[in-house]
Amino acid sequence: MTESKNEGLPEGGKIRQDRSVMIYLGILIIMTIVLVFAVKMYSTVDIGNPSCGDGTEYGHCSLRQPLRCDKGLLVEKALFCGCPVGLKKEGNLCISEYQTGLKNVVLKYVLRGKEKEINFEVYEGVVDHISTIPKSISSEGGETPSRKDFKLRNINEPAQRELLLPLVTEIQNVVKSEEDRVRIAVSVVQNIPYGISGNLIDIRGIQVNDSRYPYEVLYDNQGVCGEKGELLAFILREMGYGVVFFYHQEENHEAIGIKCPKEFSLGETGYCFIETTGPAIITDNRLDYIGLGKLHSTPKVILISDGKSLGDNLYEYNDADTLTDLRDNGVSMFSEGKLKDIRDKYGLVEVYRAG
Repeated sequence: MTESKNEGLPEGGKIRQDRSVMIYLGILIIMTIVLVFAVKMYSTVDIGNPSCGDGTEYGHCSLRQPLRCDKGLLVEKALFCGCPVGLKKEGNLCISEYQTGLKNVVLKYVLRGKEKEINFEVYEGVVDHISTIPKSISSEGGETPSRKDFKLRNINEPAQRELLLPLVTEIQNVVKSEEDRVRIAVSVVQNIPYGISGNLIDIRGIQVNDSRYPYEVLYDNQGVCGEKGELLAFILREMGYGVVFFYHQEENHEAIGIKCPKEFSLGETGYCFIETTGPAIITDNRLDYIGLGKLHSTPKVILISDGKSLGDNLYEYNDADTLTDLRDNGVSMFSEGKLKDIRDKYGLVEVYRAG
């Protein structure tokens, strides 16, 4: 008959051995729980959401050369991902012939009451290149170019595009939320000061202010409604969103529209109103403009790009409604705090200029 290994042990020894087994099993269970939790966490970060701000999967090259998705950030890796046509590879960077005359600009933005900034490099060489582009557009068959033709010409300029895309990348690297990236882009453009170019050109014997390209708005750190709108349209389009211009001909004013649920949109167009001349809430189209008052005309909708839409959880819509109510009905001692909270949340100044 075979004896058990425990046979003959004192009772205290058996108890100690049982306790050791229980401790061992407890440690094993805890380690298993920790391991399962770690796997779930890893899956959430690296497997469940394995992409960077432009949708590029981890460890892969972006369609926007020379970017590569590295640990959740888009970084320049020209050695792996190559360079766009016309740019020269220097290590991991792609260099444009127009990258001369470096200047740093500080771009402020406000996200849910917190003011932050993006430091961005701009180049005089790009501005010099833009100055050589003809002001007119040639058309076949003698057709008069449309407002859309000029908008797309300004937004699509290829040399400018390569040196504006890094700003899109900067914004996409700041936060994980797609809609927060939109909020940052909007706030960045809104916080660029309003100002005319001062460069006069002759159109049919009339002297008018020359219109800046989006890159010039950044370089000059100022712009009017249409110019700043083109910069925002470029950024939102490159992020993949549907974008339109709202052109109020009667008031000679332009605003941007971003694709959104119809219930939040301007006149059920499917695009949410965005003012660009100063800090304002997305969807708020009841602003008061200096010397003009509110916008009353029905705007012409100019499609710039089709693309994705903002989601249903757009808290700006309710905030804009609250602000409109305060404007229309006045601010009491009981609503002063509510007004301050909204102003602080978006960095509002509520001074707007049409045109």
